[in-house]
Amino acid sequence: MSSHHTMKVGILGFGGLGQAATRVLTPKQEMLWVAAADLKGYAYDETGLDPDQAIATYHQQGSIGYLEPYGTLSNNSIQDLLETASVDGYFLALPNLPNTFMADVARQFIASGWKGVLVDALKRTSAVEQLLELQNELQAAGITYMTGCGATPGLLTAAAAVAAQSYTEIHRVKITFGVGIANWEAYRATIREDIAHLPGFDVEKARAMSDAEVEAFLDKTNGILTLENMEHADDIMLELAGICPRDRVTVGGVVDTRNPKKPLSTNVQITGRTFEGKISTHTFTLGDETSMAANVCGPAFGYLKAGLSLHNRGIYGLFTAAEVMPQFVK
Repeated sequence: MSSHHTMKVGILGFGGLGQAATRVLTPKQEMLWVAAADLKGYAYDETGLDPDQAIATYHQQGSIGYLEPYGTLSNNSIQDLLETASVDGYFLALPNLPNTFMADVARQFIASGWKGVLVDALKRTSAVEQLLELQNELQAAGITYMTGCGATPGLLTAAAAVAAQSYTEIHRVKITFGVGIANWEAYRATIREDIAHLPGFDVEKARAMSDAEVEAFLDKTNGILTLENMEHADDIMLELAGICPRDRVTVGGVVDTRNPKKPLSTNVQITGRTFEGKISTHTFTLGDETSMAANVCGPAFGYLKAGLSLHNRGIYGLFTAAEVMPQFVK
């Protein structure tokens, strides 16, 4: 791969996040969307796929595998796509349900012999820990894997790592997010992952819920999910980067599943002691007008570009958003 050519990008998962990713990629000159896969099939065109056609096909027929003439129906869509497509890097816009799923996908890439860059927007600490166990295998396979590279973990984790430079000791990193979406069905997997963080729920219970059961649960909460002290990989990422112990990192927020307007502003607060002995707090706040999709997909592709830079230098293995700065994609 050369950093001077247009990076050919694939998207695994074609729900709300995967579809939004195609919209983010469309105006990019340095990246070209050429491949996608969902549960029932995949599509590939080395000259670039059309988001409007792909999204319409998915909504009308339930899989991108029906996209004419580039789609193929398959029960092993990821494996078949890997054998078919020439792709520099993949964005794994996949639901991590069950919690072992992303690590299993990584093993598929390792076993396939494919070499390139992977990026995910994983949330759970335990999921990132599973990927850490694959560090040596990813390195040996010639894969550069960027994990936790969405909004949080991701953009806000990186902001915390930068802001920490003002201090000699970090006392607390507090991440608070507000997400507004027009309707939960556009982000079914994401909402299920959020429900899994609520008291009385876990990943398996949330995964087993039917759409009707999710709808009934959201009716009880008026569409609002209030999440506190979540198991969020920002903690392990900041610990691995040497910023602070993971028990000093807290993540929580509010998701409105019925309104596109954010219920509150997304921010990260980094509190610490300076070399003069003063206690201070830096706050990095995301603009309310940027959507969840913009704040997840934008950084993910910025980290994909950074991963390509590492890969071109022969640097393989697992990296987090707290270790590497994303690069702006034109």
